[in-house]
Formats: sequence, C-alpha cells, structure tokens
Amino acid sequence: MPTLNKRFYLFFVLCLIVQSNNSSYAQSMANKLVQNNLNAIGFDERLGEYIFSDDNFALSSGDSIKIKNIFHNNKPIILNPVYYECPMLCGLVLNGLLKSVSAIDWNPGEEYNIITFSINPNEKHDLAKSNKLGYLDSLNRKSAENGWYFLTGNENAIKKLTASFGFRYFFDERINQFNHPAGIVVLSPDGKITRYLYGIEYESIQLKKALSEAVEGKIGTTADKLILYCYSYNPDLNSYTPVALNIMKLGGVIIMLGLGLFLGVLWFKEKYSSTKSKS
Repeated sequence: MPTLNKRFYLFFVLCLIVQSNNSSYAQSMANKLVQNNLNAIGFDERLGEYIFSDDNFALSSGDSIKIKNIFHNNKPIILNPVYYECPMLCGLVLNGLLKSVSAIDWNPGEEYNIITFSINPNEKHDLAKSNKLGYLDSLNRKSAENGWYFLTGNENAIKKLTASFGFRYFFDERINQFNHPAGIVVLSPDGKITRYLYGIEYESIQLKKALSEAVEGKIGTTADKLILYCYSYNPDLNSYTPVALNIMKLGGVIIMLGLGLFLGVLWFKEKYSSTKSKS
C-alpha cells in the first residue's frame, strides 16, 4: 500500500474511532439531559432594532404601565429578563447586575433606568414588590426607587417583548422551571437595542461604557457569548452541572479540524516529495 494511502487509511480509522466514541458518549449524555430542544434557548441579537413596548405590565405596586412610558428624560435602559421564583440562575443574574450597578457612579433614576421583568406570566406584583424591596435595600441609593422597575405581565405581553429582543426560552414541564439564557440588554432612551451583555457578572467599566454609548444611540459590539441554562440540574448528582453536550460537540469539532489539518500537511509533503523526485 502506498504511503499516502496508508495515511488516508489511518485517518479514516481515527475518524471512525472519534465518531464512535462521540456517538456513544453523546447518547449517554442525551439520556441524562432534558429532552427539550436546546436550540430553543438563547439570544438572537437584534442590534439597532426597537423593542416592543406597547403592552401593559404591572408595577410592583400593582398599577399598570407601558414599557414605552419608562422611556423619558433621555435615559438609557438596562433590560433584565428573569423570573422571581427561579431556583438559581436569575438570582445570580440579579446579584451580578446589583454588584455592577453598585460599582459605577451613575444612579438608577438619575442617569439611567433598569427594567427587571418576569418571564413567568403566573407571577404577580407581590413577588415583584418583595424583590424590589430587597434589591433596593442592598443598593441603598435613593433615586433607585423611581429608576429600578420590577414588573410582571401576561403571557401575550411577555412573549411580544422577549421576541422583540431575541430572547428565546421555554417552560420545562419535567422540572417545572423555565429554561432560559443569562444576560442583560442595554437600550437607548427611545428603546433601540444597543448592546447585549452575557453571563451572570458584568464588568462595571463595560456596563457604564454601554450606557454612555446608549445615550447617543451608538450600537456596541458583543463579546463572547456566555449562555447558562437555568434548569441544568442533574438529578443523578443532585447538583447543577455545565451543559456537557455542547462542550463535547465543540471538542469533537476541534479534534476533526486538527486531524484534517494534520492530513493536509502530510498530503502536501507527499505531493511535494513526489514532484521533487520526478524532477
């Protein structure tokens, strides 16, 4: 068998081994992970577009308000989708936002506003009120009383609002929780989407820069996405775990690319040696 054919054969065998291992491991992990379509979770960035703001939501007081009525006095807005009875992720997002807001010299209600709203239509204003009292007490800035809104709404209003900024989530009946990504959205004073910030912590310098740019309606760039899943609970381990299936897929792609590059180098060397010997 010619040398190059041997290498092709070796590469083919390696591919089969990798694919076999990945397939068996993927099947094993898939059996343990929730069977819902994970593609239904995430952010579809709509930078430069405007959020839908015509529906009524309930304030923590129980009064009604339209999102567009919060757009005033040339103040940018931080949009913070959560649900108040979330067992883990939403609290981390809110705490991360609180930490970042506490570290900048701009104040909610003065230089910008925050809209925290529930994606769970079954949650009512009393839950929003208790959350508002807790976070405002921790922030301890007087202006935040009229600048950090905690809202609830009906299903139709929530779905239209979340769809307008590309927030994809679903309710997982198996564990009775909402499955959703982690992040906040920065808006210009008239509701234009200018920046997405992902994860559960937001650098204070980055947040203030995003708010400053939003005042002028500037569209920011997005760093690497950090998408966390709220329901990634492993009942076998009795703990929250990373989404191993996505990590495994990425690893498999990297391995295949590496093997392809390796084969390409061998093929080039083989061709070069053959041409040289003929000359």
